[in-house]
Amino acid sequence: MFGCCVAGRLLQTNLTQIDETHAYFELQSASTINHLTVFLLGTVPFPEGYGATVHFFWPGKGFQLLGMLSNEKPSAIFRLRGTFNQPGSSSAAHTAFSTTGASTPAGTNDVTAVLGLAIEPLSQIQSQLATLPQPLTKPASNPVQDATLLAERIVKHLFNYISGFVGGSVTPDLSVPMSVIAKWYEIFLGKVKAGGVGFLERTE
Repeated sequence: MFGCCVAGRLLQTNLTQIDETHAYFELQSASTINHLTVFLLGTVPFPEGYGATVHFFWPGKGFQLLGMLSNEKPSAIFRLRGTFNQPGSSSAAHTAFSTTGASTPAGTNDVTAVLGLAIEPLSQIQSQLATLPQPLTKPASNPVQDATLLAERIVKHLFNYISGFVGGSVTPDLSVPMSVIAKWYEIFLGKVKAGGVGFLERTE
């Protein structure tokens, strides 16, 4: 019913079934895993109203709830995070997967981890997914507004530079030697190349 593929490795279909609602893949050399894909093979769909939660179990560290699969979402790519729930601290799925063959081979620094799948009602799955940390998203930017703001900051920087030479405010009838503007431009470009335009925010 399920397949698994760790980035850079062969496809795995060697699923081990624990009971009617829990199954797992063993993932050897787990310390080298960054991303993995889990998917339905398309042979057997979920019963109506059901899906599967996907769990990663690292012996001695605990669990990660990675996400879910359903008939509407038959595949997913997961990035392993560095945080774990301790064994026995969470769901019945975690209890089931704790009895699997996950291990740390003797004499090695590596580990065989477990990718567990628990078939559950979609309502329960959604409540579990609500506990996952949400990715930080930046508000959508307005390119025109951003460009206008940047232009204002550049001109303000130029005016501040020039006012240091004239000893006062810059007025419309002020004559400024081109050598002063050329010198400002040279300094300005040097700052941009060295560290971007962040210095313009600090001058406000």
